[in-house]
Amino acid sequence: MKPEALSALFTLQGHGVYLWGALAVVLLVMVVEPLLAARRHRKALSDAEAAGQVEN
Repeated sequence: MKPEALSALFTLQGHGVYLWGALAVVLLVMVVEPLLAARRHRKALSDAEAAGQVEN
């Protein structure tokens, strides 16, 4: 791949900032959301066990 083609890929005629920024946000959400959901699930289970609603 030529350096000019690589530069064109990243700049995308001036729209690259918006595209790559949006892609970064989407990837961040796709990584963080499952982690937060797992944390909420573990907390809900421990709260339920503490309340005596769940048996081991």
